[in-house]
Amino acid sequence: MKEPYDPSVEGAQMSFDGRMSYSDYLKLDKILNAQSPVSTAHDELLFIVQHQTSELWLRLAIHEVSAARVAIQTDNLSESFKMLSRVTRIFEQLNNAWDVLRTMTPSDYTEFRDSLGQSSGFQSYQYRQIEYMVGNRNRAMLRPHEHRADITELLLNELKVPSLYDEVIILLARRGLSIPETVLERDFSLTHSASDAVQQAWKTVYQNTDAHWELYELAEKLVDFEDYFRRWRFNHVTTVERVIGFKRGTGGTGGVSYLRRMLDVVLFPELWSVRTSL
Repeated sequence: MKEPYDPSVEGAQMSFDGRMSYSDYLKLDKILNAQSPVSTAHDELLFIVQHQTSELWLRLAIHEVSAARVAIQTDNLSESFKMLSRVTRIFEQLNNAWDVLRTMTPSDYTEFRDSLGQSSGFQSYQYRQIEYMVGNRNRAMLRPHEHRADITELLLNELKVPSLYDEVIILLARRGLSIPETVLERDFSLTHSASDAVQQAWKTVYQNTDAHWELYELAEKLVDFEDYFRRWRFNHVTTVERVIGFKRGTGGTGGVSYLRRMLDVVLFPELWSVRTSL
């Protein structure tokens, strides 16, 4: 009889007494003990894991968007391309996760929904931080976080600096494209409003790709990201409607009606409208 394979023969480390192991490095004891269902419903664990893993992916997205913004500020566009591509892939993962949650039926969710109290994904401060970072700066959305001074400060600090898209528009001006001072010196704590001048600048980029290749590539990276971001929102709406119909959300929103309103939010408006004028 053939002896079972022993990986130590080839040098695999098998003893970790006093040494860092895989579990130690990843803090798996903390992560795998962070799921605490408050009901006896079988599907509550699915619901918790879905949202916890989504928050982990959002944490990475924040890390990448923050670095991409710095790279754009310092004209290191090649670095920003990798980071923005990664953010797009992160949102692809977030989109795929809805497929798992959709295996939960309305009957399954009803078993534990009341146990959630007023908690809701609507209150995710990391999601809010990403929206603020990329340009959707709705100050009304600070209110769900007022009970946490540290989170409120985090989000307010984000509103004090130009968003990712603001930095891109500033970059257009640095590269010699005509951007009005009213756009460059606006109140960055507010959401950028579509500008004909900014659209014209992007039109120049798209019609002269050889002369503006880096800006052209940056534009397409941003469109890729928003494309997947929109898909994530759409999948969210579809999943919620499939599971709870048109009931109000646990956090008090209109549920599907609120989420559908979010589908109309455009992060990089001129990058979409310029396509009509080309």
